[in-house]
Amino acid sequence: MENNLKVYRSDRFDVINTASLSLFIYPTSLFIFAKDQNQANIAIHHYIEFQLADLDGLFSSDPLLRQDVPAKIYFHQIAFSLVPGVLFQPGKEHEYLGFAQELPVEAKYFYSPLDSNNIQVVSFIPSKLKKNLDARFSEITLHHGSCSFLSYLFKERFNLIGQEILVNYFKSHIYIAAYTDQDLSLFNVFEISSKEDILKYVLIAMNQLKFVRNHVKVSIFGATEESGISQTWGNEYFQNFRLVNPHANQNYSHGFKHLKSENVLEAYWQYD
Repeated sequence: MENNLKVYRSDRFDVINTASLSLFIYPTSLFIFAKDQNQANIAIHHYIEFQLADLDGLFSSDPLLRQDVPAKIYFHQIAFSLVPGVLFQPGKEHEYLGFAQELPVEAKYFYSPLDSNNIQVVSFIPSKLKKNLDARFSEITLHHGSCSFLSYLFKERFNLIGQEILVNYFKSHIYIAAYTDQDLSLFNVFEISSKEDILKYVLIAMNQLKFVRNHVKVSIFGATEESGISQTWGNEYFQNFRLVNPHANQNYSHGFKHLKSENVLEAYWQYD
C-alpha cells in the first residue's frame, strides 16, 4: 500500500489541525484533501490505484480518514444527470436518473445546485455505502464529481467564444462539455483507453452540434506527461487548441512543491 500512496503536505503539517476533509473518489484513484480551520489545504493523500471497496480499510489505516471532522465526498462516476432548476423537484431523483440506467432498489440520492440553481446535478450511491460513511463521519456532504469542473465552466462562461469544447481528462475517463454562444449545450462522461478516444468524442460532439472545425476552440484540462496529450498533439487536429489549468480557488499552506505533477483539477478548483 505504501507504494500506492503519494503524500503532499505543508512543511508544518500536524494532523490535529485537520478541520475538514474533501474526498475525490475517481474510478481508479482517490484524493483526500485535508483543510485547516481557514480552509487552506494542509495535506493531500493520493491513492494511485483505488477501488471503492478499498474505502472501508482506509478508514482505519489512513491518518487523515481517522479524523472525525466534516467530510465532503465527491463521486466521479457514470451515474449522474443534469436537471434544469425550474423542473427539479426533490424526491423525484429516481425519475431523473432512471431513464438512462438501472438503479438499485435501495439507493441514497443527492443533488448539488449549479449556476445559481439553474441546474441540479443528481446522483446516487448504494445505501450500504451511505451507512458506512455516516458511521465514520458525524457530518458528510455528498456531491457528484463533475460539480467542480462544471462550477468552474459556469464561472468562466462569459470568457468563452461562440463554439467551445472543453475536456477534463482523468486517466480512464473524460468529462466533455460544449458551449454554444456561452450556453452549455452538451455535457457527458466517457470511458477512454487512449488519447485517440478523446479525439473521437470531441469530433462526435462537433458533428452533433454542427461546430466548424477550423473555428471551434478545444481546451483540455488535466493532461499529464504520461497521457501523451500535448500541445503538439492537439495542434495536429485542431486549429484552436490549448492545454489549460483552471484559475485557483484553493489555498495552500507553505509546501506542496511537487503537487503540480498530478495536474488534477481539484488541486486548483473545487466546488463548494
